[in-house]
Amino acid sequence: MDEMETRALHEKIAELIENKNIKELKELLRSSNPIDIAEAIEGLDAKEILLTYRLLPKEAAADLFVAVDSEFQEILVKGFSDTELRTVMDEIYIDEAVDLVEEMPANIVARILKNTDAETRKSINTLLLYPEDSAGSIMTPEYVNLRAQMTVGEAFARIRRDGVDKETVYTCYVTEARRLVGVVSVRSLLLSDYDTHISDIMHTNYVSVETTDDKEFVAAQIQKYGYLAIPVTDKEGCLVGIVTIDDAMDVMEDEATEDIEKMAAILPSEKPYMKTGVVATWLKRIPWLLLLMVSATFTSRIINSFEQALYACVALTAFIPMIMDTGGNAGGQSSVTIIRGLSLGDITLRDIFRILWKELRVAALCGATIAPVTFLKVMFVDGMFREPDGIAVAIVVSLTLFITIIVAKLIGCSLPLLAKSLKFDPAVMASPFITTIVDALSLLLYFAVAQRLLDI
Repeated sequence: MDEMETRALHEKIAELIENKNIKELKELLRSSNPIDIAEAIEGLDAKEILLTYRLLPKEAAADLFVAVDSEFQEILVKGFSDTELRTVMDEIYIDEAVDLVEEMPANIVARILKNTDAETRKSINTLLLYPEDSAGSIMTPEYVNLRAQMTVGEAFARIRRDGVDKETVYTCYVTEARRLVGVVSVRSLLLSDYDTHISDIMHTNYVSVETTDDKEFVAAQIQKYGYLAIPVTDKEGCLVGIVTIDDAMDVMEDEATEDIEKMAAILPSEKPYMKTGVVATWLKRIPWLLLLMVSATFTSRIINSFEQALYACVALTAFIPMIMDTGGNAGGQSSVTIIRGLSLGDITLRDIFRILWKELRVAALCGATIAPVTFLKVMFVDGMFREPDGIAVAIVVSLTLFITIIVAKLIGCSLPLLAKSLKFDPAVMASPFITTIVDALSLLLYFAVAQRLLDI
């Protein structure tokens, strides 16, 4: 559903509520997707949101509850009776319950846990103990497990009996004494005879992850192998849960957002832009701005130290912004490419020398293209052909740009790799940070070349 359709659904829901046309509203909600309804109810007040929720069938209501953000979930939980809350907690999966508990205030959490059964409470508390960025924190213990000696017919009976409460039944996991020994898909079961043993059709060359693995690595494994879910084991190889593709997609979205924010010199935020207050947004942005502003002091000091050279050839001043901007852009291109490659796993630290050699050649080609164009620009667009030392200035600017581009691209590709080797997030070494370094180096190169060629 696009934005216009969502707005139309919102207006229709609001109109029916205002007119107290409950029958038509109920029909509209039952014919709409819960995910679309979750988007459409934004802007309604608490009573209207609760009414919308209560008019939905049980399963659709649970889907709506999971789809809305934490702000709306809190509104719903506060308005729920204990019976309604118990119904919701029975309908949603354990990993979704964990997400809910993590987002809610302490008093809401206490009420949620009070209205869950002992087994669910135990599972929630177990998952909450895993580190925030680990596979254990995003897995669900709700999966279908089979035995190797079972027949396909027995496996189907198990799936029909237990599958209704599991997050996925499309992939089943074969265990012996809790240890994972194989994986079998429902497709394989459907295409096999009922008397075939699971051991004859299961895959033993499966890929699994451990509870302590980074969740970004887990998402990358799911993407790499095209899985709908990946098994999670403990250090002894016992199956403790699975991570499903929807959770992997959430991780990838969160990580991409975090990288983009870091690359733009913003501290990562857990809330969407429109849900983040002005003060919170200011607090996320100001630290990097202050740091970059202070680091830019080096640039002003370099300019001050070459003040005499600028007096001797005032024309040099006009080209400082162009040289700094070009160097910053060149470094930014390389850094973003390398950061993205590291995130996707296309690049590893072992590739550092190949990367440096490649970026050196690319930089040389870019510099060789820009230098002559810059020479013509300085001479004819900027009018230096009229000046006595115009040709010399044009050569200085062009040669400086050539060298600056090479230096900038080598710095842009090496700093993210250095950050990765030091266990830092490579996204920190993105455009703003690299631009500050390249600005200082480009000025040093500029004045060094000018002193040599112009004798100032």
